[in-house]
Amino acid sequence: FHYEMAASNYSLKVNRQLLDPSFESYRLSLDPLPIYKIELDAGVAEVKLRDNQYTLDHVRAFGMYNYLHIDPWYEDSVYYIDQMNRVLNLTVTLDTALGKPREVFRIPSDLSTCENRLCASLSFVSSTWVALSDGTGKLCLLRTSKRGDSAHAKWEMLFNQDIGEPFIIINSLSYVSTGTHTVEALLLRIEKDESDVKGSGFSVSLEWLSITNTGGQEQETKYEITKRRILHGKSVPHYAAIEPKGEGLMIASGKPFKFTQVDGKPLEEDDEKPMEVEEKTVPIYYWQQTAEDLTVTVRLPEGTTKEAIEFKLSMDSLNVGLRGYAPLIKGQFSSLVDTEASTWILKDDKSLEITLQKKDEGAMWPELIIGDQRGEFIMDQAQAALIHERLTHLTSEDLATDPGKDKPPCNAQELEDCDIFPEDSSSLTRFDGSSLKATHVVNLGSHQYLFTVDVSPSEMPCFCLRHDVDALLWQPHANEQDNMWEHAATFNALGYVQASKRDKKFSTCAPNYSYAALCECLRRVFIYRQPSPVSTVLYNRKQGRQVGQVAKQQVASLDSSDTVLGFRATNERLFVLTSKNLFVIKVNNEQ
Repeated sequence: FHYEMAASNYSLKVNRQLLDPSFESYRLSLDPLPIYKIELDAGVAEVKLRDNQYTLDHVRAFGMYNYLHIDPWYEDSVYYIDQMNRVLNLTVTLDTALGKPREVFRIPSDLSTCENRLCASLSFVSSTWVALSDGTGKLCLLRTSKRGDSAHAKWEMLFNQDIGEPFIIINSLSYVSTGTHTVEALLLRIEKDESDVKGSGFSVSLEWLSITNTGGQEQETKYEITKRRILHGKSVPHYAAIEPKGEGLMIASGKPFKFTQVDGKPLEEDDEKPMEVEEKTVPIYYWQQTAEDLTVTVRLPEGTTKEAIEFKLSMDSLNVGLRGYAPLIKGQFSSLVDTEASTWILKDDKSLEITLQKKDEGAMWPELIIGDQRGEFIMDQAQAALIHERLTHLTSEDLATDPGKDKPPCNAQELEDCDIFPEDSSSLTRFDGSSLKATHVVNLGSHQYLFTVDVSPSEMPCFCLRHDVDALLWQPHANEQDNMWEHAATFNALGYVQASKRDKKFSTCAPNYSYAALCECLRRVFIYRQPSPVSTVLYNRKQGRQVGQVAKQQVASLDSSDTVLGFRATNERLFVLTSKNLFVIKVNNEQ
């Protein structure tokens, strides 16, 4: 539980203008989608899960691995690795003249000898660099020259090192600082964890590497690992990405991660708690809450008049103080309030009582103002007694001996939301790159994670979450404190639609948000377009009103009985990889 408290609690701010409350539904369109099929010379280098890789995490990280890689720097350019250890590229300019994928690099090692190998993985570091893992524990950095040129230059390996147990690369980037080129890479492993007796017996480790050109101008091809940081957690992250210039790390996961090691040395468990106790002063305000509202009492100097009080309230923040003095309460709420239904009154000229109506009724707030230590939470007696009773009955030693007595043993289903500790729900955490501490935590609660997608090479990858029936795409901005996660686009009803697709394997969207797409394990691809204003006037007969927004759904069926291994979208096309074929589906014409 300390984990949640270590950092601020933030919330994702939905941009209401990007929501469409009047969205009707998708209409199935029978417009044909041109599909082009390319036969591969050699099969895709798929590595099937072994018998000892039996957990859900193994399935999520390796079984559902996307074997098709898309280059964010160059339009309609995809890569995969085949069984002959070749990295192959297909760049489309004209659909009717696709040509064969061409070899850009051959992985030097003999992969069949490593018995616990994983699939080879590829990550685009920049417009001229690529990180590659052969799946046996080696990491290579390749200088590619500008990949979009038709010069067909072969890739040149400038770093190749065995760095331990096999891993997959999940994110990478590079930058030049004071003339020195650095590549940052994030690697994922699932390791046996002997100490985990109750769980799956495995834990997930993320290794964050900095690899720097240490040779200077004379030896510009000399690269070395300059920093290794390791985090551990108990679930495969949904999303993990390094911030530009390596200033931090963002992770969304079902269970929390924390840094455990730097450059081979274990990190000491820091014991900050006693410090805070010494600094404890008389609280400036007290607060209480019920499922519906919050009451805040602020102590004021005796004889304070109403005119002296400064009070500013918005949905997500509060600023209270006395004219001419520093604010007594100032900052961002843990969640949102309904400003219309909130009030304040002055009591006995010496305290201010504020009543705030929660926008999201039923949710208990972990704190009133994020990160503010100057107030004290007071539980009302009934609440305190109830929680105390619950806790004693949860921890009583003789629970199972006579369950018929007074209370039946506690069943997890009967616990209320506020009893379940934050570790049980997904959270999005931002870690600072130098202190390695969590600086921002968003509790994702019931917002199911859907997919990650690169929208722009200059930004961090976006992630898509389910909000009610919709799917909302979030763009992280590491350097914008007030807008760290921007709501960039909405796919109407996609949250609801995707939940009904039992066989779904991959989902994604176009970088310009013009459509979202899902694909099943076999054959079928579903495309959901954004609504476009209809040229002829349609009426909704039931409600007798004009319908301005109709969104098209299309289904493509692939001519193949092989499992889908990779799936990527560009603004104009969808690319689908099976073990023997690469399909190109033309979705949009040039914008």
